[in-house]
Amino acid sequence: MIIDAEQLETYLRAREAQECFSGVVLITQAGETHFAGAYGYAHRGWQVRNSLDVRFDTASVTKLFTAVATLQMIDRGQFAFDTSAVSYLDLHGTAIAPDATVFHLLTHTSGIADDADEEAGERYEDLWRAKPNYAIAETADFLPQFAYKPANFAPGAGCRYNNCAYVLLGLMVERASGLRYRDYVRQHIFAPAGMTASDFLRMDEVAPNVAEGYAPIADAQDNERTVGWKKNIYSYPPVGSPDGGAYVTASDLDRFLRSLKAGKLLSPALTAAFFTPQVDCRPMRDGWSKAHGYGLWFYVEPSGRVLFGEKEGVNVGVSAVIRHFPDRDINVILLSNLEEGVWEPVWAIHKMLMTSQT
Repeated sequence: MIIDAEQLETYLRAREAQECFSGVVLITQAGETHFAGAYGYAHRGWQVRNSLDVRFDTASVTKLFTAVATLQMIDRGQFAFDTSAVSYLDLHGTAIAPDATVFHLLTHTSGIADDADEEAGERYEDLWRAKPNYAIAETADFLPQFAYKPANFAPGAGCRYNNCAYVLLGLMVERASGLRYRDYVRQHIFAPAGMTASDFLRMDEVAPNVAEGYAPIADAQDNERTVGWKKNIYSYPPVGSPDGGAYVTASDLDRFLRSLKAGKLLSPALTAAFFTPQVDCRPMRDGWSKAHGYGLWFYVEPSGRVLFGEKEGVNVGVSAVIRHFPDRDINVILLSNLEEGVWEPVWAIHKMLMTSQT
């Protein structure tokens, strides 16, 4: 037993009753399911409950697909880790540094400006106060939002999470493949990984088995009390892009990571590189350090052992996390249609897994 399923179920039901969690949880080890549960509502208006086959907006977890698409291009010799994005995409005359390479973009060390600088506390939804979100539908539509903004630092001189770095990678994949980003991912990642439920769905079109994203409306007098809910339809573009917005099920996300580990998506060398820390970024709790890889980030113990690799995603009405423990071949996946849904539960599950190990 890797986790106490009854204890976890009790915990998640309590979070659901407090309206703190709405979504799904999946825990697997070596391809075997050890826990799977669904909580809360996919559609609050009609009181339709979430289920394990519901598809959730994964926000920035989508960057994993962009990273793999980029590494596939490297495997095929279309470009290299040291290829300049400016040269490859002919972006001369922008504020993007000519020496910002594919490696820098993948590892969040490019220093380029972001459209919304989340590390500085900017909210992505605020971008759409002056511009209609439906104006951004193709990857190139993002360029005016960041390409002429001053850089944060020179490439390689720091580490700062950056959404638009992955927009540039998506543009490079489009140029190299001759396909639109979304079509490339459908054909070369979703299909070979067996992710039959996954897709890039427009928020203004009807699709089955989709969780709507919700944000709580707080009472004007008591900020802790929720008096209603609003949808997130004006908080970001209506369809996913290289930096976020793919809709997946929890089981499809598990299939993705296990297909990747099995060598179905990348060469052996780049498969190993994907699961290896590349750039140390910052110290964390209990002496751990945080390192960025090619899409994943890693929590590394003082001894140098990788405790787990992870990718998170968050936006208004959306939170998602996949956490992979390499020593035990465990995947922990939480998808939620609440912005704050997954953060406390993933650490509660982490503690349960660590307890079961001892």
